[in-house]
Amino acid sequence: MTEFTPGVIEGFFGEPWDWEIRRNYAQFLKNIGYGYYIYAPKADQNLRQDWRQNWSNDHLQELIQLGEIYHREGLKWGIGFSPFEIYLHYDTQAIQDLETKIRYFNHLNLNILAVLFDDMRGDCSEISKIQVDIVHRIAELSNAETFIMCPTYYTDDPILNQLFGEKPDNYLQTLGKELDPAIEVFWTGQKVCSKSYPKSHLKEVEEYLGRKPFIWDNYPVNDGAKLSRYLHLKAFENRPAQMSELVSGHAVNPMNQAYLSQIPLMTLAMSYQRNSYYSPSDAFVEAVEQLCSVELAHAIVEDVCLFQDQGLDQIPTNIRQDLTQKYEAFDSPYAREIVQWLKEEYLVSPECLTG
Repeated sequence: MTEFTPGVIEGFFGEPWDWEIRRNYAQFLKNIGYGYYIYAPKADQNLRQDWRQNWSNDHLQELIQLGEIYHREGLKWGIGFSPFEIYLHYDTQAIQDLETKIRYFNHLNLNILAVLFDDMRGDCSEISKIQVDIVHRIAELSNAETFIMCPTYYTDDPILNQLFGEKPDNYLQTLGKELDPAIEVFWTGQKVCSKSYPKSHLKEVEEYLGRKPFIWDNYPVNDGAKLSRYLHLKAFENRPAQMSELVSGHAVNPMNQAYLSQIPLMTLAMSYQRNSYYSPSDAFVEAVEQLCSVELAHAIVEDVCLFQDQGLDQIPTNIRQDLTQKYEAFDSPYAREIVQWLKEEYLVSPECLTG
């Protein structure tokens, strides 16, 4: 991408957002200074396990309309495509199916096409070379402007080796050497859910990827069995404005709760804009007060530690009941998401193994 701006990738497991929320996000992202949105919910099987199958016509029309809305707002839009474990059976038929799918995507007028190999088996000796070939084929056929690849091993966190098989020798180095330098590469940091991005780490990653990493930030996402017990509402920390000089992009993976995600999303924009004047605690309060009524903002600021630090399993039943009644009194989508979370109405996908 030519200009550095943060963006959103709807890339979580579990219950995806609805179409109205996605459409409304275009105005919100524009207002806070974000530059793009990438549609990549893990629940969309036509992007993942059933990638050879096309969407229904209604679904396709929703996506076409979504792209038009983002373009009208002057934002870039994209999708995240995960041809699930295609490299395990990468034969003539697989290549033909892949090329057919990319031509189908060309109806969407994409700015960004992300090719995502995350959260799937990786213990294949030729995986890096096959993935490079897949991405190059896609880039050649697609009419998108920007291509971003997510490696199967998108962090140094050893949990990926435990869950998806041992990383092949020199996997990332081979990608860095053989992948077209114009193609971006997603990276989540030292962990799947990183709390910071040290300069020394980012420079090291740049060295073996042969390009600056494109950050896939797994805050405030809360899609895993453990993470779903919390609402991540507090401001971004340890993402200094200087990161813009060390990375090629910064995509945020939000929570299943789309409205509540707006609170931390707004603070990341503040972090980049305010540089050394950025205060996470002040930014959190400011974001809540901008998005919510005075009374609701006061309640969220008062209760944020219960939601983010204690979580559902540590909030006593009687307190949870009181909180439910408290937030049911507000006519607000932010309050409704809190109530739904307190009532455990959000579905957790067993596919999410890393959170």
